[in-house]
Amino acid sequence: MCPAGNTHSSQQLKRLNVVESQLVRMELLWVCLLVLEMVLMSSAARGPPRVSERVAHRQSIRLGRTMKLPCPVEGDPPPLIMWTKDGRNIHSGWTRFRVLQQALRIKEVETDDAGTYVCKATNGFGSVNINYTLIVIDDSSSRGGAGAANGGSENTPELAGKLVRPRFTQPAKMRKRVIARPEGSSVRLKCTASGNPQPDIVWLKDSRPLVDEDGGAAGGGGGDGGAKKKKWTLSLKNLTPEHSGKYTCHVSNRAGEINATYKVEVIQRTNCKPILTGTHPVNTTVDYGGTTSFQCKVRSDVKPVIQWLKRVEPGDENKFNSTIEVGDHRFVVLPTGEVWSRPDGSYLNKLLITRAKEEDAGMYICLGANTMGYSFRSAYLTVLPDLKPHINPVPTATSPSLPWPVIIGIPAGVAFILGTALLWFCQSKRTCSSSSSPSSPLPPAQRLPVAGHDRACPTLPAPQQANGDKECLSYEDYIAHQQLLLAQGGAGLAPKVYPKIYTDIHTHTHSHVDGKVHQHQHIHYQC
Repeated sequence: MCPAGNTHSSQQLKRLNVVESQLVRMELLWVCLLVLEMVLMSSAARGPPRVSERVAHRQSIRLGRTMKLPCPVEGDPPPLIMWTKDGRNIHSGWTRFRVLQQALRIKEVETDDAGTYVCKATNGFGSVNINYTLIVIDDSSSRGGAGAANGGSENTPELAGKLVRPRFTQPAKMRKRVIARPEGSSVRLKCTASGNPQPDIVWLKDSRPLVDEDGGAAGGGGGDGGAKKKKWTLSLKNLTPEHSGKYTCHVSNRAGEINATYKVEVIQRTNCKPILTGTHPVNTTVDYGGTTSFQCKVRSDVKPVIQWLKRVEPGDENKFNSTIEVGDHRFVVLPTGEVWSRPDGSYLNKLLITRAKEEDAGMYICLGANTMGYSFRSAYLTVLPDLKPHINPVPTATSPSLPWPVIIGIPAGVAFILGTALLWFCQSKRTCSSSSSPSSPLPPAQRLPVAGHDRACPTLPAPQQANGDKECLSYEDYIAHQQLLLAQGGAGLAPKVYPKIYTDIHTHTHSHVDGKVHQHQHIHYQC
């Protein structure tokens, strides 16, 4: 019988094929998981703003206290936050209001501050709103109303105590007694006071009581605007020249009385070009990747047009679609946000710069214009160098407007497809080579052993094969048989010894027309 070496080799080859198939599946699964993780990370990293924690949408605060409304939002890129009250934008002109990083702070809350507040966070992927309803609690008015309804019984403990004459509780806010405002603006006059018993307040204009006192509103001298009185505060809106005059608050109780007088001057508007007030915009320095802003305050008789320009450095003109020429320099027009109206009659606009880069550095100009002319002022932005080590990116033809998940996903998908095709090709080639081995023209019994070459299984001459009598010879018997054949073939030839025999043995079968079949064999060996 022939050795079982070939059977053992085929089994090992099958095991190797199974192991390679499992490895290929594991590699494919790993690549799929990697791509999925990249997609999930990209979608989780960048997106619209979201609320990071729960908030109470109904807030209450006592009169005169400081209120802080939180706006816990987060997102990538960082969102731009804007606050509104009853549909009106809150800006720096609201002196008691301050927009913080993630909150709105209201100092010395007044009754007029009650209402609906909305925090709107926006970035390039979307926006989210957080709504609040603010309730202002006035303890003094509630106690006074209860005392009037019960015949003053509620004030008995107060009356039983020591009498205290009135005094102003916020004198710092009353230092500015002469107030000049342009026509159409507004002003608030305050006379916050305390005493025992609770004092009363009466407002006078030019030593005459304001009309409709019990209604809480009075005409402001015949103009379209009017005076609106709350406890301790007189608000004058839509000022006209008739509102000019002296306003006196008369505060009194049984222990005494005090007075305070304000002088209000309403300035008529004149047709002139805008004037940039204050010191803004000012030179600013920002870290690389940081956020900063320029602001521009313009005084104008009518609402002006406020525009921001950036000077284009020489050689950078081709980077912008359109530029304008001013003198010897060229400028690019920047997107402008909303122009806010301030209570003092001026107008405010801000330019926000996020994720500052080296290209953002340079000269910026605020231009205020109306029908009578224009005014401008410049400031410089300095961007500090990036201290973080950065890797030079490989230049690609991908459009910079595409989001980076797409930019990473496309090469990853191409690499995944190429890797899959290469693995499939290698596996197919191995399968073909393994399947071609058993299809050798020799039967297993006629193949030589690979290891050792200690046995050979050549076939016997054709007559014996025709009888179907096949025999497996040892190496020594085969050598003896070959020497015998050589001796019979020619006596003059010296016998040759063939120490090694190649495994390349070919059997050829010829079929003739008359039905005969002739078969012969070629054995290749090495001397």
